[in-house]
Parts: sequence; structure tokens; C-alpha cells
Amino acid sequence: MSTTVKITAAEVNKLRQATGAGMMDCKKALVEAEGDFDKAIEVLRKKGQKVAEKRADRDSSEGAAVSKINADQTEGVAIVLGCETDFVGKNENFLALANQLADIALTVDSKEAFLAADFGGMTVADKLIEQTGVIGEKLDITSFEKLQAPFVGTYVHINKIAALVGLSAKVDNADTLVKDVAMQVASMGASTLSYKDFDPAFVASETEARIAVIEKDNIELGRLGKTLKNVPQFISMAQLTPEVLAKAEEAAKEELKAEGKPEQIWDRILPGKMERFVSDNTTLDQEKCLLDQNFIKDEKSNVAKYVASYGEVEITDFKRVSVG
Repeated sequence: MSTTVKITAAEVNKLRQATGAGMMDCKKALVEAEGDFDKAIEVLRKKGQKVAEKRADRDSSEGAAVSKINADQTEGVAIVLGCETDFVGKNENFLALANQLADIALTVDSKEAFLAADFGGMTVADKLIEQTGVIGEKLDITSFEKLQAPFVGTYVHINKIAALVGLSAKVDNADTLVKDVAMQVASMGASTLSYKDFDPAFVASETEARIAVIEKDNIELGRLGKTLKNVPQFISMAQLTPEVLAKAEEAAKEELKAEGKPEQIWDRILPGKMERFVSDNTTLDQEKCLLDQNFIKDEKSNVAKYVASYGEVEITDFKRVSVG
């Protein structure tokens, strides 16, 4: 007949500190492992595997977005530690785990290397399985983004969105610049840096789709006797060739002439009309291109102009991760 091993409160607490598991789960694991600490960790890990298998088809659409920047601010990482419920996603221990994971993520170059990296004697992947058993919800790294540049900054919005921005140089007040632009990335969700990055086929198909939507809306607006929406000819600066702009300027002059405006004052009116033409016909850029978006802290300016106000510096790249 085997002797029951006596488990002390100190041993239970040690296992709890190491794994984050509840007191009773830790005690049961130590009893099953006959007091062997390493075996008890394995018991908890196996429990996590069972829970993970049962919850494999669950959607880890909640969680926490966190970011880390290295000491010399030349590299940053942003990850999302996903879970199933917002309740868990806001838990202090869960957020602490997310930040521990981000520290490790900063030392590797890919999500694959991250999941294989060491976390207290086990891999990150195994730690996620262990904590699935502890928390009782599916845990997963749903996003992993890395960015390198001469100067890198970040902004995290209530642990739901994390943004990284790279600068071409560390200029005066670079911290303010990079944080403001990272806030822009987090808030406005740009998908590319400039309209120059667009594939022509994408612009063409997007133009057709957007015009079709507006025309459909106008049918209903017309039926209701309401003001119709403007149907743009174009949606991106990529389409506004010198020929297109010259034609638009000629049309604007014809309008001024028809309105009876004296020709000697056209130079004062034309810039505003051309600015309006460009604005009306670059809606895709304003939505998707970071540099072309209206700056959230000054909507009279765009991001490109704001960056230029800091001198010889450019945005080299940006990354954004979000929960859900």
C-alpha cells in the first residue's frame, strides 16, 4: 500500500507562481505527481492539452494587443494574445502574460521562431497550451508583426490595437512624431504607405465597385427627393495624370467663365477648385494610404505634411495589429 505524500502550502504556492494555475489544481497536480515539482508541471500541461483539444474549434476573437520596443528604439514587435472572452482579455494576469510573451517576441524574427522560443523551460507554444488548461479558454497568438528602422515607436490603444511606426532618422522630437503617426495608424487603419504602392488592377476594380455603390445609392436618394451623392471620375492620385489634371483645370476655368468671374481673379480661385477636385477624386488614398490621410490632430493637413514639418525624415514602414 503506497503512502500518501504530504503536500505543503509552500509547494502548492511555488507551483502556482510558476504556472498561474489555481490553488486546488496545483494541489491535485502535486498529489498526482507524488510531490515531484517537474512532474506536477507536466500534469498541468497535459490538462492544458486536453482542454486545448476540446476547444480547438473555438474562436479566439478577444484578447490583448501589446507591443515592445528595444532599448535603442531600432526594432519593435506587436502581438495579439487571443482568448475567447473579453473578461479574460482584461484580466491582469492575462495582460501580464501577454507582455511577457511580447518581451520574448522582440528577440526573434518570425512567428514560427517565437512559438518555438523558450519560456521558462518550455516553448511558447507549450506555454499557451499550459495556460489554456489554467484559464479554461483557447489561447493563441493571432497576430505577430515585427518592424526595424533607424527609429521605431509605438502606440497601444486600450490593449485592443497596437501600432508600430518606423522613421528614416532620429530627428528632434522624434518621440512625439512617431507616437502621433502610430496613433494615426491605430485610429484610421491605413493598409499601405502611399498610393504609389497600389497595383493598377486593384485601383481599376475598386473604382468600378465604388462608383457602382454610389450610383445605386443615388437611385434611392433620387426616389426620396434627396440630394444625390457626387459620382467621382477617379478614386486615387495614381489615376490623376498630368493630362487628367490639365483637363480638370480647363473645366474649372470654363465654370468660372460661365459664372462671369473676371479672369484677373481666377488665379485666386483656381487653387481651391483644383484642391477640391483632387480631394473628391482620391477617396481611396484617403482611406487606405497613411501619408494621404487627413491627420487626426489637424484635419486641415495630411500625414505627409505633418511628417515633413519635422525636417529631413520619412516614414519607412508601419505595422498594425488588433484584437478580433
